[in-house]
Amino acid sequence: MSILKQHNTNVFDELFNAFPNNFGSSIPSGYPTAAVNIHETTDAFHLELNAPGRSKEDFIIQVDKGLLTISYEKKEGSEEKSYKTIRKEFTYKSFKRSFSIDEQINADGIQARYENGVLKLLLPKKEEVKNAPKQIAIN
Repeated sequence: MSILKQHNTNVFDELFNAFPNNFGSSIPSGYPTAAVNIHETTDAFHLELNAPGRSKEDFIIQVDKGLLTISYEKKEGSEEKSYKTIRKEFTYKSFKRSFSIDEQINADGIQARYENGVLKLLLPKKEEVKNAPKQIAIN
């Protein structure tokens, strides 16, 4: 499986070649993005995006031609307030992350949930990929 971070740097190649200290530094400073953790089990890959304080309705997750794209866009609504804001430091910038997924992933089975400020995606492996190697006993 090749899950790619932005600018087409292969995350799994980086993992197997001593995960670099400067991971993510190819993203220009000031460019809004969400930090991501990627875990692998025998059945699936798990992505976790750090995105606190957001609403799950504002996320868009799409798979198109082997590209998984996760984006967030804050929908501004006009709301009546009975108070005046003196200071506003909370900001929620839009972001977009894309990951290349290959034929090992069952794209139809991808699931997502948002809890405690973390967007979690489950990318299940296809059945033929799940089969772990087994050792054959010699008689």
